[in-house]
Amino acid sequence: MKVLKKVVKEETINNTEDAVEKNTPLVSDEDYSDDDGSLGESGSEDSHLSGEEDVFVSSDGEDSFDAKSDDVSRNGASGSGRDDTEHGKDDDAESDDSRPVVEESDSSEDEVAPRNTVGDVPLKWYKEEEHIGYDLAGKKIKKKERQDKLDSFLASVDDSKNWRKIYDEYNDEEVELTKEEVKVIKRLLKGKAPHNDFDPYAPYVDWFSWDDSKHPLSSAPEPKRRFIPSKWESKKVVQYVRAIRKGLIKFDEKPKEEPSAYLLWGDDSSAIDRQGLSYIPAPKPKLPGHEESYNPSLEYIPTQEEINSYQLMYEEDRPKFIPKRFTSLRNVPAYEKAVNENFGRCLDLYLCPRARKKRINIDPESLKPKLPSRKDLRPYPTSCYLEYKGHKGPVVSISTESTGQWIASGSSDGTVRIWEVETGRCIRIWELGESVRHVSWNPMPERPILAVCVGEDVYLLNTGLGNAEEQKSLEELLRVETQSTLDDSDNDKTTVNWVQDDKNGGIRLKHFKAVYSVEWHRKGDYFSTLMPSAQSKAVLIHMLSKKSTQRIPFKLHGLPVSTAFHPSRSAFFISTKKNIRVYDLLKQKLIKKLETGVREVSSIAIHPGGDNLIVGSRDGKLCWFDMDLSSQPYRVLNCHPKDINRVAFHRSYPLFASSSDDCTAYVFHGMVYSDLNQNPLIVPLEILRGHASENGRGVMDCKFHPRQPWLFTAGADSVIKLYCH
Repeated sequence: MKVLKKVVKEETINNTEDAVEKNTPLVSDEDYSDDDGSLGESGSEDSHLSGEEDVFVSSDGEDSFDAKSDDVSRNGASGSGRDDTEHGKDDDAESDDSRPVVEESDSSEDEVAPRNTVGDVPLKWYKEEEHIGYDLAGKKIKKKERQDKLDSFLASVDDSKNWRKIYDEYNDEEVELTKEEVKVIKRLLKGKAPHNDFDPYAPYVDWFSWDDSKHPLSSAPEPKRRFIPSKWESKKVVQYVRAIRKGLIKFDEKPKEEPSAYLLWGDDSSAIDRQGLSYIPAPKPKLPGHEESYNPSLEYIPTQEEINSYQLMYEEDRPKFIPKRFTSLRNVPAYEKAVNENFGRCLDLYLCPRARKKRINIDPESLKPKLPSRKDLRPYPTSCYLEYKGHKGPVVSISTESTGQWIASGSSDGTVRIWEVETGRCIRIWELGESVRHVSWNPMPERPILAVCVGEDVYLLNTGLGNAEEQKSLEELLRVETQSTLDDSDNDKTTVNWVQDDKNGGIRLKHFKAVYSVEWHRKGDYFSTLMPSAQSKAVLIHMLSKKSTQRIPFKLHGLPVSTAFHPSRSAFFISTKKNIRVYDLLKQKLIKKLETGVREVSSIAIHPGGDNLIVGSRDGKLCWFDMDLSSQPYRVLNCHPKDINRVAFHRSYPLFASSSDDCTAYVFHGMVYSDLNQNPLIVPLEILRGHASENGRGVMDCKFHPRQPWLFTAGADSVIKLYCH
């Protein structure tokens, strides 16, 4: 390459001398074509040789130009151009004969090393220096003197080749592009290949020989995935679409740039904006004063007596720092409490956040719901008026007669008693031999029949109350002529036998499992029995007039706890531990399902209107349901700390009550309005106390008087109490 450049330079000088003698320019304006500015036929070879390298570097580091060639080129550019084409052809002929043919090499060894050898360093390092770098000999390369901008502009206007000149900042020189380089640049700007002889659409050459091949490269069949859409790609697309719709994938959103550093201890005015308007900066520690000096004045140094007096003070009253005097700063020891104080300061900063909170001045009384006064809700039971004593065991269940003159009670001592309400006199006792679980009085006044659950039997007892005609009809009603069994059962172990009980004067229904409760229909002819351990036959409905028994035509979902008839419609309530289901007995379908949300339901009670009911639970919660409103509780009252055993509604007064093992009974006002747009009004009225706890049990049962605002409670202390207004 060095030889090539030397030859090129000599040829360039010779051509310029010939051009001066003939007064012919080196390159005329006709050498460029009109369409792309490329060279014509006459000046292609000349430009190639003359444009390779026009600049030489002298030994002293400065650029030297051939003055003669420069003058010749300037004169040639300003001369006449009448014989430009002829002179150009003659020059081409002479140059073709005399120019030696030199082959180009792609080897990196032939490339000319850069004049400046400082390496890949920023040139701003040499901005203030007189030189721009060093050459191969280690000598400084002096910077050129900067030309005035006005002079450089005028020179560029006069120079016709100025548009091809580029300033090389690295070598501090101007480089003039050759015509071949201009052609390459123009081809690249048009999106073409750099070389003109390159064919981008060359014919394909198959380098593999197929003449003697007998077998293909692979005999495997085409895989199915090449012509069937991929289901995994479709699933991935669906995932991306859903993520975009949900906002998990967002486009064109730049993440918020958080400040990388901020002042932790200094005064940062932007800290309030960063933390919010309610941010309060932490108070700064006290700056050291004269006392903390290593050489304080004598007035700050305490005497020995003062130091001794500090020991007698409380720790919070002692001074935190006792000044001492040192001769020099080098003698000052390390501060003993430095780590502790810094740690305490850090704890105060991040464990004690300070924020400005707005206090709302609200009267606490205004937050309470406006309830009517208890004086306006009278009458309701408030105090114990009478006690009924006689049982020797806990009174498990009580029931009031429809006229309100009599009350029946069953105890775990195996006896059933009938009391006169006004006097407290016991008029009749039945000895049944087993613990009584439940007693229930027939709601019809002309049928004074008492149903009693004892073990696996249900007794229908004739109480002997009423006139002679009623007693005669009762004897006919309680006579069993033939033995009746369960209609749709073929197994003897699952039958219910109707047996005449001459000993107690009534009928005895023998069940196959333990009976826990009995509930009467409002007409007094039907009653239901509950056997939780009987699975699908846990709930049975009996007909007194026909002495027949049948199962309910519904599937039980869970263990039944309590049952109840609707007070006015043919609906039947079955309560499990979690839910309450309402069935239509005529249409034999489910009407509504109520979700209690409590741990375990213990008892239910239906409002006389039939659209509301209350539920007592084992976790002390009392739920009020409005069936027209929702299947969720309208109100949940957390009134009792222990289990609720029984809940009850009054027949005529807007009262309901609950009894619990905490030896109390709560009385509430529950008004249900005929206007469907008005919600029920629930007001707690009174807490009735008086029963004693026995083996962890309190008030076992509670019932309202049918006509008066009185409440009967049965306790585990074998006492029945009457609370009056």
